[in-house]
Amino acid sequence: MTTHDTRTTWDAAAAGWHRHAPEIRAWLRIPTTVMIDLAGVQSGHSVLDLAAGAGDQTLDAATRTGPTGHVTATDLSPAILTFAAQAARTAGHRNITTRTADIAHLPFPDATFDAAICRLGLMFLPDPLAGLAEIRRTLKPGARFAAMVFAAPDLNPCLRILMTTALRHAGLPQRDPFAPGGLTSLGKPGHLQALFQQAGFRATSTTRLDAPFALPATADYIAFLQDAAGPILQILAPLPAAARSAAWADITTQLHAFQTPQGWSGPNTLLLTVGTR
Repeated sequence: MTTHDTRTTWDAAAAGWHRHAPEIRAWLRIPTTVMIDLAGVQSGHSVLDLAAGAGDQTLDAATRTGPTGHVTATDLSPAILTFAAQAARTAGHRNITTRTADIAHLPFPDATFDAAICRLGLMFLPDPLAGLAEIRRTLKPGARFAAMVFAAPDLNPCLRILMTTALRHAGLPQRDPFAPGGLTSLGKPGHLQALFQQAGFRATSTTRLDAPFALPATADYIAFLQDAAGPILQILAPLPAAARSAAWADITTQLHAFQTPQGWSGPNTLLLTVGTR
């Protein structure tokens, strides 16, 4: 996926991602706290939030830095950053700014930030090693960068179902799940940590976390996907309406396997990798 394609995809999904902010926050609340902890974010810090999206984790980082600190939220999508800015205003944070930026070409001087975070964005980079080197450049010596990505497809069955079914209905070949730019591209064990090291980060480590997506029913997860799952929507967009409906019906049937008497619970596994500048 090119940079232009990525921007277009998330511009289109921006409003939906914002509408589902409460569900996303409940899903990623604990992993986000761990990510911010690993990055060493403290009061007074200047923090870079990369691929910030609608800014849920930006608010948590801004709370951690306090009024004497500052968070710069960046994303390729200017549309989605408008929601991040709106969320910051609503929450009363005056220590957040937003800026449209490509991780591969960050518009900041060397050694600008005390910490950096990236929640579920690094895997979309066509060249993650170059992106990591660019992130490292903007960090002060001793600063830490923590990134959250999806683990391998065998640990993320919902993602596997979504991608393989969408591609099949679209008449497209199945993709290498570890090819750059995909949802699980950085999920191979040890791969992201090795890239951190190649980019010059030291004291690297990776933590694996289970983060089930819990909702009342399968239909609620499908509604979220149809509103906000940019990569899946992009695959299905060229299909006629009837073919799209058939694809979603197939996806729904498969995902219903995770419906329980207590509600729908989709398994998700995340990797949190950290390194020091």
